[in-house]
Amino acid sequence: MPSPSTAATPAALPVLIRTGVALLALAAFALSYDALRQMAAASHIHRLLTYAFPLVIDGFIAIGIGALLVLRNSPLRARLYVSALVGIATATSIWANVLHAVRLNQQSRPGGLALDDLTVGVISAIAPLALAGAVHLYLLVQRRPTHTALLEGARHIAAAAPPERGAATATNEPPSDEDVAEADDASAEQVAQPENPSAERGDQPPTATWEQVIEIGRTAPVGRDNRVSRRHMETAIRGKGLRPGGRARLERAKDLLQAELDRNQANATAA
Repeated sequence: MPSPSTAATPAALPVLIRTGVALLALAAFALSYDALRQMAAASHIHRLLTYAFPLVIDGFIAIGIGALLVLRNSPLRARLYVSALVGIATATSIWANVLHAVRLNQQSRPGGLALDDLTVGVISAIAPLALAGAVHLYLLVQRRPTHTALLEGARHIAAAAPPERGAATATNEPPSDEDVAEADDASAEQVAQPENPSAERGDQPPTATWEQVIEIGRTAPVGRDNRVSRRHMETAIRGKGLRPGGRARLERAKDLLQAELDRNQANATAA
């Protein structure tokens, strides 16, 4: 069993990364905010409204990047539209920061460290680019722990021996109505159809691969309220002469197929 310090390190690392990225995003936003506010004032925007101008541009970049991650499975046309908006907002922020720095550099008096207009423009473009990159990194790190936990769970399931049919998985969550109905149906099937004695001699069918579970699960009938049913998936897999594996494995496959079904229904409604 891993020590508490070893187990706490991976859990604390994403928090530290998110904190660092958030501080980086705030610093980049502050640098870009100052330049954009001065550009708004030079454009004769009302003095009280110049403080909102940077929020419109840089805030749109942050929201647009988040929307791109949310819409990663959406149709290509929708993703291209959001990408174009984010690109325009980012280009506008970079252009405004560069123009602000170059104009000030041209008007500054000689003395001290003097930089050419190109160098000043490149340096001023760092802030909006860092802001967009920091927001993207933060959202990726925010999503990463869940994905890692799923992979670790899959490794434990693959390493463990397949549980016997009807074996229950311990959980702290109360059973849902669908789980209760599935348990009742499974109990009725066990009473009506006793276990095959040949299973005790090791004459068991092979366990379905993950790809087979997904492929057969797509053909299984859905349950109540157009929801993917784990019991129907198990019946369909056994009908193919295969063993479905553990309950946790079927639950993960059911969640994946339900997300795919919801996405297809959303696309059909949008079309």
